[in-house]
Amino acid sequence: MFTSGMTPRRDGKLVASGQVSSRHPPDFYRDMVELACANALAAARSVIQDPERIAAVLSLTVFIAAADDFEAHSRIADFASAYLHRELGQAGIGSRAAIGVATLPGNACVEIQLVAVVEK
Repeated sequence: MFTSGMTPRRDGKLVASGQVSSRHPPDFYRDMVELACANALAAARSVIQDPERIAAVLSLTVFIAAADDFEAHSRIADFASAYLHRELGQAGIGSRAAIGVATLPGNACVEIQLVAVVEK
């Protein structure tokens, strides 16, 4: 299963926008990343049916709208990895890419995309 990129939205409204900057410590962005990751996982879960389950996350891609001075991309992606591990255990750990970009849709600060294995 492939999810579309998910941003930190709650009830359809973007809750965090703009660039990720070194002016804030990486922990400042944790809630935003976890929300985007939760949205990606919820999207995946919304299309599987009982008794199907997410058996493994093969790939996690974390797109970060990074300011020119930002260099802690992997720290931001760590929040998404930790969230998936909490939710899915070892099945939540797969390959990962943290990619800095100039902008994201709707001026989101982060976007999460998953590739997962679904099994019965």
